Amino acid sequence: MNKLNPLKFGIIGCSRIARKSVIPAILKSEFAELEIIGSRTIEKSEKFSSEFNCRKNGTYDDVIFDDSINAVYISTPIGTHAELAMKAASAGKHVYCEKSSTDSFTSAKEMVECSKNNNVRIMEGFMFRFHPQHQKVQELINNKKIGNIDSFNGSFGFPSFPEGDIRYNKELGGGFLNDSGCYPICASRMIFDEEPLSVFYHKYNHPKMGVDIKGTSILIYKNNKTANITYANGNYYQAKYDVWGSDGIISLDRAYSVPSDFITKINLQYNIENSWEGRKNKIIEIPATDHFLKMIDTFCMEIAGKKKSPFNFEEELLNQAKVMEAHRRSSDTGKLIHLEELN
Repeated sequence: MNKLNPLKFGIIGCSRIARKSVIPAILKSEFAELEIIGSRTIEKSEKFSSEFNCRKNGTYDDVIFDDSINAVYISTPIGTHAELAMKAASAGKHVYCEKSSTDSFTSAKEMVECSKNNNVRIMEGFMFRFHPQHQKVQELINNKKIGNIDSFNGSFGFPSFPEGDIRYNKELGGGFLNDSGCYPICASRMIFDEEPLSVFYHKYNHPKMGVDIKGTSILIYKNNKTANITYANGNYYQAKYDVWGSDGIISLDRAYSVPSDFITKINLQYNIENSWEGRKNKIIEIPATDHFLKMIDTFCMEIAGKKKSPFNFEEELLNQAKVMEAHRRSSDTGKLIHLEELN
């Protein structure tokens, strides 16, 4: 393979995930370069730039209209994503946008349409999809190690964030469906490799902040397959899913947010010759992997036309946004929402 010219990135938003995971991955990637960092304030962008030895810093607009970059990484509050993504796309920049990409299906469609009209790509940053543990799970399913799969049970939750955190700001797209519930929702779609037919969702709002902090949903797929989703802010940490089949169960205890030095384990329980007495339990270790780096590399190589992503960026963003919209409408109406009703 001929050596690629690195994709030059501008950073929009000096968030914790940008500092801890995404910028370090850009710096490690042989296919990417860090060019400029932007924030709402020059002081914050200067601090971030100094921390990562980035030679340029400025405002969001300074990043978007910088002619030396090819792509932006947007890591601002969710309610600001659509405007910034479309502004960057209109300036000819590819867009890697933090999840959730936006807080409405309408704005998701506008983001994708704007990207297509300007001949640039846009990807929602579900980094966990690039971790090899999920490819191994898919391999086990395809090889019928647990028979015919029937249901997915996913949960993601953590101790409470302090008051004042942007996740509690409704006007900025806050709430934990957008922040954490989106992960097991996306994972169920990935594991079933199809889109749900309908969604029923119940949430609990913070009594003072007015945003959801806990929720549960049922996603109904073809052939009566179901996904049971639970998320919470204010609970013991967990980031897991189980896939239940006719002959076994596959379990991941660290499915979504995985440190780059963490060895993940897949717990496979299955029958031998469909005998209750012949059940086996097997632990499969997956080597430590930086899934942020894998995502950055895939994004860059897909744009360069050198290696296809395992999924279409824009279709995936729209499909996820549609399922998220079904959740919001189910909560608003108290009814089961059929995805075919959403346009």
